[in-house]
Amino acid sequence: MRTLIFTGKGGVGKTSVAAATALRAADMGLRTLIMSTDPAHSLADSLDLEGPLGPEPVHITPTLDALEVSIYHDIESNWGIVREHFSQLMAEQGVQGILADEMSVLPGMEEAFPLIRITKHKEAGDYDLLVIDCAPTGETLRLLSAPETFKWAMGMLRGAEKFVIKPLLRPMSKINPMLGKMIAPTEVYEAVDNMFEQMVGVTQTLTNPLETSVRLVMNPEKMVIKESQRAFTYLSMYGMTVDTVVVNKILPVDQDSGYLNHWKDVQQRYLQEVQHSFNPLPIYHVPYYAEEVVGLEKLRVMGLNIYGDTDPTALVYKEAPLDISKVSDGNYQVKIRLPFANVSQLDLFQNGDELVVQIGDFRRILTLPVSLAGLEAGQAEMEDDWLIVPFSAAVGVAQ
Repeated sequence: MRTLIFTGKGGVGKTSVAAATALRAADMGLRTLIMSTDPAHSLADSLDLEGPLGPEPVHITPTLDALEVSIYHDIESNWGIVREHFSQLMAEQGVQGILADEMSVLPGMEEAFPLIRITKHKEAGDYDLLVIDCAPTGETLRLLSAPETFKWAMGMLRGAEKFVIKPLLRPMSKINPMLGKMIAPTEVYEAVDNMFEQMVGVTQTLTNPLETSVRLVMNPEKMVIKESQRAFTYLSMYGMTVDTVVVNKILPVDQDSGYLNHWKDVQQRYLQEVQHSFNPLPIYHVPYYAEEVVGLEKLRVMGLNIYGDTDPTALVYKEAPLDISKVSDGNYQVKIRLPFANVSQLDLFQNGDELVVQIGDFRRILTLPVSLAGLEAGQAEMEDDWLIVPFSAAVGVAQ
């Protein structure tokens, strides 16, 4: 199953572009599901449906289904038994009602659960293509980094069960009824293990360019371009492949646009900046339409304008944003592609078998392979768009 993730600054038309892509693929015969993860859903409006979409797939055409994620539905479906146990523990401590329910939600859970649907549909084999219409850029970055955050929290629970609860507390709970109330039943930890394995599967899928591509949607405007550049940097840091840039709402150069003629000239200058900044990524241009792009027929026109007769699911740019290679005996290097990265905001340090990369408020924890886990990171440096971190047996400090 192929997964296409669409993101961009709010208001650039990413829902329309995502829906047009999904419909174009469905019309070409691919079993397609489009899923909105934006809390302020607009997918149903884009498809011009009479009522809202729900958390389960709804048939739009014979080959296209659509849904809008419900966080509450996903938490109850995937975490219900664990949440119930935590709520009971909170109640024992005098914490009641909605506060107890909220305290049972682990960090990253609300963002992570929508992504579990990727693994489920992949395993079920019920779709050829999954199109994800994400929230604006900042929320998307939280969404795509959530598996690592959530895996860390679940790892803590698994460690507690393996080293403390199972060998020590569970036997003691058989003779101490009060302690028994505190110890979660085995099915709770089975649910945690199941969620952990699914999170690992999500991470592997998101970082495999043959399975998943991110597509940036933007308008030819200065602020939008800058935000897209930052998103490109962070997505690369998280190991995800951006394979296409879609520039939406372009005024026609061969027609009189009245009072917008000046803005048309400004757009053309910004289009040159986009071409220069995101080269060699393919850049698709979408015209500014005279009417709002709502409904299947108008979405079909947009899809045709973007992709023509080409396959909208094709991987058109394949360079992976992460490379780990052996330089010589005992010496390795990790290369992370960070286009547009502000070096002054870059922080890098090693923590055991983990390499932590942070740019501004965004952090990625990269688990090192076994061959590097016992080595020390040396002086890092930027070369073109690549952060290069050497590893060797010699003691070094990552900068």
